[in-house]
Amino acid sequence: MSRNIELLAPGGDVEAIKAAVIAGANAVYCGLVTFNARNRAENLSFDELIGVLRLAHKYDCEVFLTLNVVILEQELPILIKLLNKLVNAGIDGIIVQDLGVFNLVKKFFPTLDIHASTQMTTHNEGQILFLSKIGASRVNLSCELNLPEIKSLTAVAHNHNMLTEVFVHGALCIAFSGQCYSSSVSVGNSGNRGRCSQACRDEYETTAEGHRFPLNLKDNSAYFDLPELVDAQVDSLKIEGRIKDAHYVYTVTDTWRKQVDQFVETGKLLSDDSNLHRVFNRDFTNSFLKGNLTKNMFIDSPRDFSIRHTVQQHSAVSVDEIAVAKSDLYSKKNALGDELNEKIKYLSIAKQPLVLHFSGNVNEPLCLTMSIGDSRADEDGHSNNKTHTLHTESKLSVANDISIEQTLLEKRFKNFTPTGYTLEGFDCANLTKNLSLPLKQLTTLKNSAALLLNNFVELIPPVEVPTLEKKIKSSNQPSMSILIADKKDISLCNLTKADVYFKLPESWKKGCDKHINIFLENSRLIPWFPAVLIGKDYDESVRLLEQVRPERIVSNNTGVAYKAFEMGIEWTAGPFLNTTNSYALLTLKEELNCAGAFISNEINRLQIRNIARPDNFKLLYSIYHPILMMTSRQCFFQQTVGCKKPRIEDGCMLKCKKATTITNVKGVSFSVDKQRGGYPSIYNDEQFLNFDIVNDLSGLFDEFFIDLTNIGAGSKAEPDKAQLIEHFENFIHGDHSIQAQQQLSQLISVSTNAQYSQGL
Repeated sequence: MSRNIELLAPGGDVEAIKAAVIAGANAVYCGLVTFNARNRAENLSFDELIGVLRLAHKYDCEVFLTLNVVILEQELPILIKLLNKLVNAGIDGIIVQDLGVFNLVKKFFPTLDIHASTQMTTHNEGQILFLSKIGASRVNLSCELNLPEIKSLTAVAHNHNMLTEVFVHGALCIAFSGQCYSSSVSVGNSGNRGRCSQACRDEYETTAEGHRFPLNLKDNSAYFDLPELVDAQVDSLKIEGRIKDAHYVYTVTDTWRKQVDQFVETGKLLSDDSNLHRVFNRDFTNSFLKGNLTKNMFIDSPRDFSIRHTVQQHSAVSVDEIAVAKSDLYSKKNALGDELNEKIKYLSIAKQPLVLHFSGNVNEPLCLTMSIGDSRADEDGHSNNKTHTLHTESKLSVANDISIEQTLLEKRFKNFTPTGYTLEGFDCANLTKNLSLPLKQLTTLKNSAALLLNNFVELIPPVEVPTLEKKIKSSNQPSMSILIADKKDISLCNLTKADVYFKLPESWKKGCDKHINIFLENSRLIPWFPAVLIGKDYDESVRLLEQVRPERIVSNNTGVAYKAFEMGIEWTAGPFLNTTNSYALLTLKEELNCAGAFISNEINRLQIRNIARPDNFKLLYSIYHPILMMTSRQCFFQQTVGCKKPRIEDGCMLKCKKATTITNVKGVSFSVDKQRGGYPSIYNDEQFLNFDIVNDLSGLFDEFFIDLTNIGAGSKAEPDKAQLIEHFENFIHGDHSIQAQQQLSQLISVSTNAQYSQGL
């Protein structure tokens, strides 16, 4: 087999990165202390990143930097400053979630290679086309996909000169990445900002099925699925674990390296995965890859399973037998640790010491010899000291006025030190005194030296990104829009002039015209597409667009948005595209001719108020809706109220409409809801109701939105929707009185606007 398969390893800190490099990773991904989705990892300073780049590249290992969070408007100057540094750092790629970063990089930093983060929830063909258009060179596919889906999407990606990554080992989220708001809702720490508190790992009151950790999945391991991944043409095998230590990273990377090498060389697999069980794990599953979504994916403890596994492997029962099993585990773990320590003890990311030696005589060029490193030997016994010599074009002559002496040279070279080096001294002992040279020759010499130390890559000068001008909205008075999801609610159209969106399902019966007919028979309705549409469900969504050809849609899925763009259909970006800054709006407008966008409900007044809209672009905001915490391809009912089916089947999505609640140990309950045609979802027990934004920022928004679906209601009583429409219209259109708010609060008895208060 000749095709290259990249093994991509995590690095939460310097030691973990060293471990990944020495274990044979082809690439590592790591983050700085800002703008990355693993804030609990130690992460790197910029100086450490430069050292990591030098070390990794020495071992032919690439380095990808995670910038995989949504960006706030006030952070754009800091981000731009960082991008200006990264273009000269030698980084091999940046991993991105925020749509605004795509716009900035494509326009101002085109030498940076962009990888689409798993946080972008990429799972259908249209999304691949969308990412290709906005500038991605590779995409990390959603973890929930099975092998045939991965193979199909990889083929599409390759046809558009994009690579694909698949997570093959490590922790699994039960929720679709990028679509989980549980941490944001429950404790104010957003997963879209790298602060996930892992509510899915929390303990809950024992469910009817007898589980205390009903949302806790086993860890992912595709160790024995390598042939199928190779057959799917996947380009990169990605290991999860940026909050894991160096021992874990070394063990997993080394084990996978040996498996990949064995398969490449012989076409056969190693059968021993015992080392994977000797580091932290929650037991293993490959059920997402296999499309076999059973109860066996869950484990009723989020804690380390390695000891239990060892005890089981030893068939240990007695206290003494268990002690022997544990001793064997610790002994082998320690041996791996000793092996790692021995291999990395000479690896350093420290800045390289640099001494400048100047020499020359009359009628000779000025000579600069750069001495880099020190005399200490590396692991092979070789000196780390290197020298490079440069000369001026002009020759030194007897000085008439200004002579080339150490004081002048230090002044001319004081800001010379390239990134990654420490200028430790000037040596002019071999430079004859009272000689001169045109000063521009010193500038040329300095620039040549800087170029050499930057591996002959021209430095890119800093870019000044213009401040975006805030545009005046199209009308002074914001309008209202409503969302429904049931045919019986279509009669509500008669009660209002508001735009009426009709929510489409996430799962479709193939070839069924039910929803097509709804729009053909009710021209007032505007299609609203959900965030997740996989396989046939995406195909059926496209078929609806082709059959109905609506004038306008709202899409929370970039794949459907791309198709609408191709067809010339006006579209609005929905709230689940996580839009938080002006450049994200520009990406949508300039790349896909988007007509408007919902601003994320995760951000607050101060984070919203300075967002600048593009020309002829509407801003929308949801002021009333059920608060989604997470959506999953797995079933939430298997571990809660129980289900007779051993696994999720195609019919489950279309037919099941269960609802229940789960309650955590603090006594807080959450609605578990499954609508027909929808994925299992968990909602906050409170509804989102935000009067403040209407009072604060009416001048910014063109449209305020209310969700009148029953989704997320669980067992709660259905409100009077006619009254809600009447009172919301009065409130939005000018009656901001306390009485108007009280009338709505009586209809919506359990509500919060905590996300708007706390922001990101």
